Amino acid sequence: MTALPRNLITDADRERVRELHAEGKTRNDIAREINRSPSTVTGIARALGLSFDRSATAAATHARQVDNRARRADIVGRLYGRAERILGRLEADRYTFTATTINGVESKVLDHVPAPDEKALASAMSTHLGAAAKLEQVDADTGADGVRSMLGGLAVALGIHVAPGEPH
Repeated sequence: MTALPRNLITDADRERVRELHAEGKTRNDIAREINRSPSTVTGIARALGLSFDRSATAAATHARQVDNRARRADIVGRLYGRAERILGRLEADRYTFTATTINGVESKVLDHVPAPDEKALASAMSTHLGAAAKLEQVDADTGADGVRSMLGGLAVALGIHVAPGEPH
């Protein structure tokens, strides 16, 4: 007797999917139980006229979105905090300048921020503020304008020129 090809769907597979579906099992649970891929189970179920309740998936997706929104808000707050601390260093009356010299690491208190340090600190502050603004935009853009903005940004990143007024 020759073995059936692994990808051949049998009547036993169909019957088992029907039984497990009637028990209220999820697509992924059925796939694990019959040792088939979730997409194969979906195909079998579709051919049998069965569908899976997506309410649990929708609820889990919504919960994950809420959790991620809270994470982004926390990160935004932390990024603003870092930017504020950097700005505080830039505006302080005294600045501790540390450098490696032939004598080792030396620190000196200055009444100003040296230009290279100011440039580096300003760049870091700008990076933090830009990252915070991008994260805030994720939750602010929920409609077509957000999609257009994202696609426009993608076009710029890819070097594609889009004329003003032209649909993105």
